[in-house]
Amino acid sequence: MIESLVSFAFATLLLAISPGPDNIFVLTQSVARGSKYGIAIASGLITGCIVHTSVVAFGFAIVIRDNEWLLYAIKIAGAIYLLYLAFKIFKSDASIEFGAEKASNRSLWKLYKVGITMNLLNPKVTLFFLALLPQFVIANSYPDWIQIYMLGGVFMLVSLLTFYTIALLAGKAASFIKSSKWFAPPAMKWAQIVVFIGIAVAILIP
Repeated sequence: MIESLVSFAFATLLLAISPGPDNIFVLTQSVARGSKYGIAIASGLITGCIVHTSVVAFGFAIVIRDNEWLLYAIKIAGAIYLLYLAFKIFKSDASIEFGAEKASNRSLWKLYKVGITMNLLNPKVTLFFLALLPQFVIANSYPDWIQIYMLGGVFMLVSLLTFYTIALLAGKAASFIKSSKWFAPPAMKWAQIVVFIGIAVAILIP
């Protein structure tokens, strides 16, 4: 079982550092606002994975996979939510607070909830877990659902540490962004809009 968990942890690390909607969103928020914002988003994204792991562990993921209308409904809800966030940024001014020290508890909590909602409204995460986790389940060992939770825990821990590292490193660039004419606040505003729209499209693509 230990060997399986180590192999799974390594596979998770490769997936976590590969460019994807989640780590790109953590990256852009950290660069635009500071490390604490990226950490809040990452924490929310990983919290959502608890639900996806439970859905797989107790067999509900198969229901989602085998009912196209339900899968499509979740995709539509997720895309609408992301487009709503993009619209809110579009309607806001272009000012951006640089530096983690300016992050308020209220704004961090708000971003944490955004991360959870984004994750839960992305059925591709559930389908991904359904395809990946069972491959590392060992027959004639612990009950399958326990192994699924163990694997899910490893996935969340490795991904969380990776996302936190991305947030901390990207946050260091905030001072450079602030002084750069190229990366002016309006440019970062549109970068965030593009990321939200890109994630919405990614959710809808089969």
